[in-house]
Amino acid sequence: MSVPARPTGELGPKAREAALAALKATSDPGAELDILVVGGGVVGVGSALDAVTRGLKVGIVEANDWAAGTSSRSSKLIHGGLRYLPMLEFALVTEALKERGLLLQRIAPHLTRPVPFLYPLTKRFIERPFVGAGILLYDTLGLTSGNSRGVPMHKHLSKKATLRAAPSLKDDAMIGSIRYYDGQVDDARYVANMVRTAASYGAHAVNQVSVVDFLREGERVVGAKVRNNLDGSEFDIRAKQVVNATGVWTDDTQGMVTDRGQLKVRASKGIHLVVPRDRFQSTVGLILQTEKSVLFVIPWGRHWIIGTTDTDWQLDKAHPAASAQDIDYLLEHVNKVLKRPLTREDVEGVYAGLRPLLAGESDSTAKLSREHVVSHPVPGMVVVAGGKWTTYRVMAKDAVDEATRTLDEKVPASVTATIPLLGAEGFKAAWNRRNRTAEETGVHVARVEHLLNRYGSMAADVLKLIADDAELGQALPGADDYLRAEVVYAATHEGALHVTDVLTRRTRISIESWDRGVAAAPVVAKLMSGILGWSGEQQESEIENYVARVEAERLSQQQPDDASADAARLSVESGARDL
Repeated sequence: MSVPARPTGELGPKAREAALAALKATSDPGAELDILVVGGGVVGVGSALDAVTRGLKVGIVEANDWAAGTSSRSSKLIHGGLRYLPMLEFALVTEALKERGLLLQRIAPHLTRPVPFLYPLTKRFIERPFVGAGILLYDTLGLTSGNSRGVPMHKHLSKKATLRAAPSLKDDAMIGSIRYYDGQVDDARYVANMVRTAASYGAHAVNQVSVVDFLREGERVVGAKVRNNLDGSEFDIRAKQVVNATGVWTDDTQGMVTDRGQLKVRASKGIHLVVPRDRFQSTVGLILQTEKSVLFVIPWGRHWIIGTTDTDWQLDKAHPAASAQDIDYLLEHVNKVLKRPLTREDVEGVYAGLRPLLAGESDSTAKLSREHVVSHPVPGMVVVAGGKWTTYRVMAKDAVDEATRTLDEKVPASVTATIPLLGAEGFKAAWNRRNRTAEETGVHVARVEHLLNRYGSMAADVLKLIADDAELGQALPGADDYLRAEVVYAATHEGALHVTDVLTRRTRISIESWDRGVAAAPVVAKLMSGILGWSGEQQESEIENYVARVEAERLSQQQPDDASADAARLSVESGARDL
């Protein structure tokens, strides 16, 4: 008897065709899926991984690219939510801190890492014991969360020690500080890696496939009618249960089925600025209190990420736009503590995302709960909404628990707390031998470290591409941090189908380069073309679409308010789906 080989988890063109064929075959009698997940963000992909590792037959479809929406536009933090402690949301913070420890140490040590922050103190006598008690509670909740913390404990710093850690702070900006730690993640890479992990356990995963309707038998949802966006073909996918994990589109996708018992989701816009690391000196990040919320200044490689805003957004969900007002708000607040003020000219990149918050009584989105809810509005469909990026695994577990409750057979409990993502196993050993790897491959050790921090132990696959073709070891134009081999790998292994996928999510060139990836786009298109079988016309179209996307974003960021920024963002015509 032969044992079928476990899938590799590759998401290249052949794997996509195989997954499409498997999903089409579910219309055959007795071949339906146990669970179809709709939505390829962190919660949807987490749900697919949770379900498939329980031994279920699973499919997942995403209308755009993996993590194309909210899940690639976060603050890149995995954190407990220090600011939720004054709101007395102890359960939420404890849960998130437990997940932070899991991600840092077990699930994805190659994609996550501790990051230090300073909390500047401005008032004598009262503030240090009050804030110190809150951060001590934050650290203590991390210790009691049932999982090792994965980050150091906090430390009180004098004014002199604070300025030593962050020389660019104004002398009168604080009287001292408290240094504490949270975790950091490249959110888009995490999701792309996790969907590959789900595929490696047997999930049928396909991006650029939109749900156009849900299949019904009486009141029961029994699957979805979908469209392959690459060729326009439509087909049915049948499943015993559908998990709707569509984030800010939850109201729209629920509305295809019912208007009864719906979860209501409210979109909150958060924007971030990216500035070069040399614009101010600091060895640590900052967390600053504002009149509305908190502001983070986050170390990000050779850059800083500054964010975020928290404002209601009722315009185009696919293309949330950052206005000049948003950008000025962040610059104004961070400049209150910097010796040398930042200006618009210092900003390399800007990105905007939408938080899918559960609608509540408050007028302010900053005050809406970050907790999640799972509902079963009609037989055959489970909806999961709300929550935080950090707690995606718990949200996914709860959604699959609810979906499997009605299945005939007994389904095992979730095991994702024990399952590392692809690239995690062997990462620490690979990191320890990085100097030897550099000597053996002829690739500079800094490049090897870069690859290890993006691919973990799978960096060996990227290095093999370079060994086979030395030109792939060259950096991309205008984006010295990224190699041509990474573009090839994105198309052959990570499901990238458009130039935009590579420049905005598989890499972060669109926010880290001064030209936002325009110089790299032709090279990326050429590298992808041979793998994806593009014609010369398609190749040119991909470049034009990406350049138009950049122009639309730049134009929107010059507008005074949300309405005009949204109009500018949508004013540039393009055939690219996620322009």
